[in-house]
Amino acid sequence: MPVPPPPYHATAARPAWAALPVGVRAAVAARLGAPVTEARVAGAGFTRGFAAVLSTADGGSAFVKAAGRVEQPRLVDWYAREAAVLARLPTGLPVPRLRWTLDAAGWHVICLDAVDGRTPGLPWAPAELDATLAGYAELAAALTDPPADLLALDPPRLARLAREDILWWGEVAAGREPTPALPGTLASRLPDLVTLESRLPEYADAAPPNALIHGDLRLDNVLVDREGHAWFCDWAWLTRGPAWFDLAGLLITAYASGLDADRLFAEHPAAAGAPTDALDATLAALAGYFLTSAAAAPPTASATIRQHHRWSGEQALAWLATRQGWS
Repeated sequence: MPVPPPPYHATAARPAWAALPVGVRAAVAARLGAPVTEARVAGAGFTRGFAAVLSTADGGSAFVKAAGRVEQPRLVDWYAREAAVLARLPTGLPVPRLRWTLDAAGWHVICLDAVDGRTPGLPWAPAELDATLAGYAELAAALTDPPADLLALDPPRLARLAREDILWWGEVAAGREPTPALPGTLASRLPDLVTLESRLPEYADAAPPNALIHGDLRLDNVLVDREGHAWFCDWAWLTRGPAWFDLAGLLITAYASGLDADRLFAEHPAAAGAPTDALDATLAALAGYFLTSAAAAPPTASATIRQHHRWSGEQALAWLATRQGWS
């Protein structure tokens, strides 16, 4: 049976502010310049790291992420990577600004400007999706020719990531990976899925060599503020690749919302110049990735990531089947 979408505004399993070591809390408060009076823990996301909007006694606020070097070394690396990216992104983009980083009591902490916004709901409100697509158009244009110091971080290439970690239907066909549960009408489409996903690395390699993408553009990495503007968060996965890949991944939730995702993709500036079947290749690859990874959750993730992967894979496959006319 199809799984329901996860509650994207409440998927995280994070520690409370009071659960952080005393030395970490003291160092953060000292850096903020006033005692912390309230901590609103972020509900969205799938990591178990601390993330919250902290309010201080002097009326200030900041968004703080933190993870222990011993307990969550991979998460520390991700937070450090995100901070490095944020420090180098062009100014003026709809991205929270990095304020500072620190290390205290064996924990790594990053501090960003707090965005007074919320995670979009499902189904998408058309106005919120329009704002998100407009914001992403601005972001993609700025990252087509990114600054040298951002490129100096040596972001991985999508083509390599696809070959190493995204293309799974070929592994299923070769018997090296269990076949995920598929609707009966699609069980015979494995050869087609292998063919479609195999085109993604070639298409990604054909993108402008320095073009950068978010790399993990999802509904829950977006905040819509009180004025209706979209902000783009969680920048640990900056990647060299075509913007249409980000766009396709984001629009899976638009398809699931009953919106005309085909039109939204075709009319978006990020899809300009994309190969005619780039969307199909991406949907095939993402469906395979999500469905085969749904059974495993890394220790840094909350349990709801499995539901997210299964649901996302089902929606990507359903969208692809509709486009291909598979019955």
